[in-house]
Amino acid sequence: EIALKNTQDLHIPRPPEYYSCLVRDLEILGWNKVVYVDTGLTAVKLKAEDSCGRQHLVTLKLNAKYPTEPPDCLVDFPVQFAISWMPQNSLIDIYNQFLAALESLKEFWDAMDEIDGKTWVLEPENPTRSATGRRIAIGNNVSVNVEVDPRHPNMLPECYFLGADHVVNPLRIKLNNNMHLWDPEISLLQNLKDLLEIDFPSRAVLEKSDFAKDCGICYAYRLHGTTPDQVCDDPRCGQPYHQACLYEWLQGLPSSRQSFNVIFGECPYCNK
Repeated sequence: EIALKNTQDLHIPRPPEYYSCLVRDLEILGWNKVVYVDTGLTAVKLKAEDSCGRQHLVTLKLNAKYPTEPPDCLVDFPVQFAISWMPQNSLIDIYNQFLAALESLKEFWDAMDEIDGKTWVLEPENPTRSATGRRIAIGNNVSVNVEVDPRHPNMLPECYFLGADHVVNPLRIKLNNNMHLWDPEISLLQNLKDLLEIDFPSRAVLEKSDFAKDCGICYAYRLHGTTPDQVCDDPRCGQPYHQACLYEWLQGLPSSRQSFNVIFGECPYCNK
């Protein structure tokens, strides 16, 4: 009964032409580009290197009607990878389209690699090639979330500042006042430095622990994949908290008040 309900999951033998065609295509492509082939010859992983030496993988999921129908392509891209396919095409056509897509994203990855290599990125900890956002440390308990458009990486990205108001507000003002100075001819990181009139903390001089301060409530830095992003506005305090921890803490205080989805209350450390 269970088997009848899951007939689509039952293994249906593929025609001999499928295997002979696939092996021929792999030989034409070159086995040196193949990373993995599963035992049933239904999934293939291919590797490629872009012009900057970055390694990339594409996973091909083939159905029984290959090459009449194209395989599903899984890639670690920030944009959709859609292939053009004709029944007479082969794996080498997909591979060439994959290489062309890599080159079209070269400037985006160059910009993100510069940020990853020259600044302290707080989130994500281990960014994938598809990640378009970075939370960059500016100072103690102050950071900026940058969301980059992969199609236009040299244009002004979306910027969202995290930190105490007395530190963040001057940065917002500088960004708004200097927005007209953005130059698409220079790097994304250098533009951010020029607009904000700051120099991001260097990886060569400072450690990540200088910025990654633990939450003042749970005493942990990472909680369910999130990091402390709420900071006390008092300049003498500046204690960071996880949003979830702070919300739970303030809900239990009689002095707290809530307006719609915003809760107001005292800092657990300085009571301000």
